Amino acid sequence: MLQTQLNLKSAYCCIFLLCFLFSGGLFAKNNNVNLVVDFISDTTHALAKADTLFSLKKYDLAISIYKTLLIDDYKDPNYLHKRLAFSYAKSDQPDEASVFIEKYILGTLDVSFVNHSYFDSIKTYDKFKILQKKYQSKINGWALFCLYVGFIGVFISTILIFKPTKDRLGNLLIGCFLLLHSLFILRVSILITNYEFYLPHTLYISASFSFLYGPFIYFYFKRINQQHKFRKVDLLHLLPTLLFLIFMIPIYSLSSEEKLYMIIHNERPYVILIMIAKLISLMIYGLLLVMEHFNKRKKEKTLDISKKNWQRNLIMFYSLYAAFYGTYTFIFRKYEMGSLLFNLQIFLMNLLVLYISYNTFFNLALVRDNKNRSLKTHNINKLNPFKYSSSSLTTELSIELKDKLVKLMDKEKVYRKNDITLQKIADLLNTNRHNTSQIINEHFGLNFFDLINSYRINEAMSILKKNKSGVVNIIDVAYEVGFNNKVTFNKSFKKYNQITPSEYLRSFSV
Repeated sequence: MLQTQLNLKSAYCCIFLLCFLFSGGLFAKNNNVNLVVDFISDTTHALAKADTLFSLKKYDLAISIYKTLLIDDYKDPNYLHKRLAFSYAKSDQPDEASVFIEKYILGTLDVSFVNHSYFDSIKTYDKFKILQKKYQSKINGWALFCLYVGFIGVFISTILIFKPTKDRLGNLLIGCFLLLHSLFILRVSILITNYEFYLPHTLYISASFSFLYGPFIYFYFKRINQQHKFRKVDLLHLLPTLLFLIFMIPIYSLSSEEKLYMIIHNERPYVILIMIAKLISLMIYGLLLVMEHFNKRKKEKTLDISKKNWQRNLIMFYSLYAAFYGTYTFIFRKYEMGSLLFNLQIFLMNLLVLYISYNTFFNLALVRDNKNRSLKTHNINKLNPFKYSSSSLTTELSIELKDKLVKLMDKEKVYRKNDITLQKIADLLNTNRHNTSQIINEHFGLNFFDLINSYRINEAMSILKKNKSGVVNIIDVAYEVGFNNKVTFNKSFKKYNQITPSEYLRSFSV
């Protein structure tokens, strides 16, 4: 009997155990089926609870839920970054708020988020100020200076490029050189004001003409020194630019959103490669410029000081810019704005634009046909058919009298006499005042006084050059070449050379 009862109890236990295991299996299966639904329900409920706590200004509790959801890979992390940034800002935790502000900007590409009113309470904290400096559009004195110089350069370069002149090609070359630098400066203005975030298509736009600076200034020098005319082989100088544009097509063809992503995430492919290639181009053409300048000076017997200073200063600015650019390239291996070397090279470029703009606008002789002021070349101007239409002076006699006048100037140096007059010159030529005036005007393009003074200035320049040690007395030179006083000498000298005799002497020490 006892044995029977034990057997029944064992059977009941087995049945109970089997039922328990079976029901457990069904429960587990049901859990697996509804796991996603339960998770969504839980996260939605948790998010709603966190938002409620946020609206009740219980920011610490809201933060804990938001961070838990972030760890659990919630489907919209940008929303969580935004709410965490707000919550940390409202709970006066600027460092943590700044972290999530930047995460939100990186995720949404919305740089204006940094200006949200929720962050007014943390504006005075350093970490938030760094974010503002990085993403907030701003205007400062440096940016205004660059904008001013850039627009001045564009204005002057437009005049140079489109204004009809005798040497249209020379103007075109220096105008394009000025325009490229001006556009680069305007591009820098966009960078330092953070407006690049709103103009993403400006990405790499100034890099497209990185290899044109050298060719434009080099051929400008060849034009004003040699009257160089372009040949087909000269087009090879444009090959680096063409290859670069082809190379950059994949980047230039990106959408504005893709470019903005690159800008915000500081992804600038090929930037080091571009900088090194540009530096090589600057160095090669810098060397060509120096060679062109000094070869021309060796060939010229008479030194045109204004032309010399113009070319020398252009080379100086160009070389300094290349030097600072090279230093910046090799020291900084990533794209950096606002560094000392970066600002120095931009400042030098600003000075170059201002220098070219000023000299070409107020001294247009530098970009016209730069004729040698030494009248020893004696180029004959075109005759004016109306001014001397009633003159009895024949072409043969005109040339004969011109040759005699040249001899009087070159051999006898009659211009040294401080009381020389048109009548005295006419007497020496055995003709009348009218014919003498006509000869001077037609063959030299000058009036009598300008002719005399030009010869005096040329000889004075020669004397000063031979005595460039500074021992010579300038007033003695003035008297020697025919001037009556130092004031007239200085005025005439500056008229022909744009500098005073003293400045001319100092130029030899540079």
